[in-house]
Amino acid sequence: MSLLDGIVLLNKYFIISFPLCQLRPVVETGYENLLLVRLLLEIQKPFVRKSSVAEGLTVETILEKWSELKPVIMKEWDEESRELITLFGNVRDEWMDKDLSGWIDANRFYPGIADALRFASSAVYIVTTKQSRFADALLRKLAGVTIPAERIYGLGTGPKVEVLKKLQAMPEHQSLKLHFVEDRLTTLKNVIKETALDGWNLYLGRWGYNTEKEREEAKSISRIQLLDLSDFSSKLK
Repeated sequence: MSLLDGIVLLNKYFIISFPLCQLRPVVETGYENLLLVRLLLEIQKPFVRKSSVAEGLTVETILEKWSELKPVIMKEWDEESRELITLFGNVRDEWMDKDLSGWIDANRFYPGIADALRFASSAVYIVTTKQSRFADALLRKLAGVTIPAERIYGLGTGPKVEVLKKLQAMPEHQSLKLHFVEDRLTTLKNVIKETALDGWNLYLGRWGYNTEKEREEAKSISRIQLLDLSDFSSKLK
């Protein structure tokens, strides 16, 4: 893999010092974390720089323009998303095989989420950009919740908009109220563009990976309701 070539001299403490957590809202799929680490390194250390966009780049600019920056750096670094997705998944698989408890312990659910899923009176579907096997492992091992495999739509099952169309077309969902809770404003705006999905109730989770600016924008969109973590469990009853 060439993505992190030339930076082996940098220790883990240097990498951890970067504001990666601040940039988490732009990550739609896990492999993008690899791109962000490399980009942040290039911003801080010109001697490893290979992209044309790193000089003078700020966290705020990355947050606002990630969708424009990502294809540029991937082309300049000669990286393909499919290969990075496979790499990211393989590393997780290896970690889980060698130290499952360690991998589980490195993750967490927000307070109350596990109980909300465990005691939900409505049918719950998981629509995620994680690979399904990882979502299933976290639900079972960390939350103590078993969601049937056919109710977990992970990476590779299609865009979330298309998954929602499939779900609402199922005979058992006819005449039911359908609710979609998401923490990425862009995803909710894509749902709104699809008139076929006008029947869905849409929620932006305040606790998730979104920014204050995005939450303010969501307030101006009538289709979207801002949802607090404390209210999430009541929505599942």
